[in-house]
Amino acid sequence: MATALKTGLGERLISSDVSAQAFTALPIIDLTNIQSESVEARKALAAQIQEAAISCGFFYIKNHGVSQQTLDNVFAQSKKFFAQPVEKKMLVDMSKSTSFKGYLPLGGEQVDPDSRGDLHESFDIGTDSQFSKESANSGNQYPPEEDLPGFREAIESGWNEIMALGQRLFPMFALALGLEENYFEDKLTNPGSVMRILSYPSQAQEGPIDPKELGIGAHSDYECFTILCQDDVPALQVLNAAGEWIHATPIPGTFVVNIGDQLQRWTNDVFKSTVHRAINRTGAQRQSIPFFFGCDYDVELAVLPSCITPDRPAKYPPVIAGKWVESRLAETYAVKPPAGETKA
Repeated sequence: MATALKTGLGERLISSDVSAQAFTALPIIDLTNIQSESVEARKALAAQIQEAAISCGFFYIKNHGVSQQTLDNVFAQSKKFFAQPVEKKMLVDMSKSTSFKGYLPLGGEQVDPDSRGDLHESFDIGTDSQFSKESANSGNQYPPEEDLPGFREAIESGWNEIMALGQRLFPMFALALGLEENYFEDKLTNPGSVMRILSYPSQAQEGPIDPKELGIGAHSDYECFTILCQDDVPALQVLNAAGEWIHATPIPGTFVVNIGDQLQRWTNDVFKSTVHRAINRTGAQRQSIPFFFGCDYDVELAVLPSCITPDRPAKYPPVIAGKWVESRLAETYAVKPPAGETKA
């Protein structure tokens, strides 16, 4: 029997499906064979991803091909950005963007409308050529080069390498669903993706957890999947099928990958978009780099025929990917207009 959990995105059912497990740790998947010449080796890798996507929706990946130096550079620039005075960071405030790009201060994001705002700062970018809202460019903003030399170069290098990793993962998801490896190729000509750099202050280290004051409240992600790089400060927690919060402790040299709502819809809940949250009670500042990988914004997300059976009819009506993501972002971000301006 399914159990209801109240999150900032409404009630979510903790699955009673026998395939959804009360996992106690996340699997670690080695991507060495992701571009192997052997189709059997690629299929074996896809089978591991399939098992993880069905049973828990979260897994670590290693030997992923993203340079550690590139990630170190992003983290170094992230620390410099968030250490700036508030007035410097507000030069790229998200309210100045047409499509949720730029800086958000503490409390600017609110995945739980009953909370006091999520306890992190963020800086978000997308592809300059992609469109989130109709006839509106992505609106990327960067701090002046004289304030943060090398910031844009480091962030865009991180974007490029993690984007390439996401492109390599999609054929594995196709194989995991029994599809041709190139099934998603024409749906990824200009993928609607977002990369964030996040900074979490430490919360109270003792006493009960205040559900209205978390690093980020319980939620699921909107896109197809998320690729997360963590520093060495633990905070991520994943909800298993028994309703228990499982720690996703940082492991050097790995990313955490989790299934998002788009892929869950596409697969008719075969793949799990699992609820998770972040609570930093370490006494140290936490940095993370999540990359939310979506498909092209004009793609129709209709349940895959291979995921429909007489006993499992389609659970979701078709929806356009960009409109879906935009509606979820609008509900999440408590974006305030710049000083002196008011919203229409």
